[in-house]
Amino acid sequence: MAPLLHILILSLLVSLSYCADPITKSCSQSYTGSSIETNINHVLSDLVTKASVGGFAVSSYGKGNSTIYGLAQCRGDVSSDDCSSCLADAAKALPTVCPKQTDARVWYDYCFMRYDTDNFIGQADSSSAVILYNVNNATDPDAFDKAVSKLMNKVNSEAVSAGNGFLGREKTKFTQYITIYALAQCTRDLQPLQCAQCLSSTLQYFPIYCSHRQGCRVLYTSCMVRYEIYPFYFPLDRKAKNPGTAKYATAIVHPH
Repeated sequence: MAPLLHILILSLLVSLSYCADPITKSCSQSYTGSSIETNINHVLSDLVTKASVGGFAVSSYGKGNSTIYGLAQCRGDVSSDDCSSCLADAAKALPTVCPKQTDARVWYDYCFMRYDTDNFIGQADSSSAVILYNVNNATDPDAFDKAVSKLMNKVNSEAVSAGNGFLGREKTKFTQYITIYALAQCTRDLQPLQCAQCLSSTLQYFPIYCSHRQGCRVLYTSCMVRYEIYPFYFPLDRKAKNPGTAKYATAIVHPH
């Protein structure tokens, strides 16, 4: 069966500072009653407190079918202040953007947060993907795609290497004037093999959505990859020019 697909076009002012707006969300499984809501609020508060310190946290609260499991993680390169701000915004937004839903997930540039009544902790989840790609094509697109492919393989390998905290960052000089920057990250509840498999799975979407594109990112629940022709990860390349406004398309894919 063909994947269920939703695409929209949006204009983004590329920013190198924290943005309070989420990239996307996922909500499912309605609930009624106050006990689950109480458990959700407890888990969200716990996640913000714990993940603000180390950039990652898992939490659970409740009994039986009302137990809520949660996970929060910041992008591994951002500052503690940006991490804390992002987590606070995510915890505030989740019950609002996913009202009365027990499976709630929200993605920001700098962090990711989710909760569920199913215990997902330690389980890799690549059941759906959110793909954002720059609608503009690169110059010399075939050579560009080869450079991106080589860079993504390198950054994915770095993310699963011991001691890197499931974070990979690399850049490559494509032309005298164009540098490609890439980042890969897994949630830290995974095992190295799970992380490697998750990151490898993201690359299946590159020929479909990212080919020739000046920038692209694939977001799973358990991992993400991204490349751009401007510096977006820290420490920033201060010599690079701010690209200004760019148009991105968003595809949401649910392969079945």
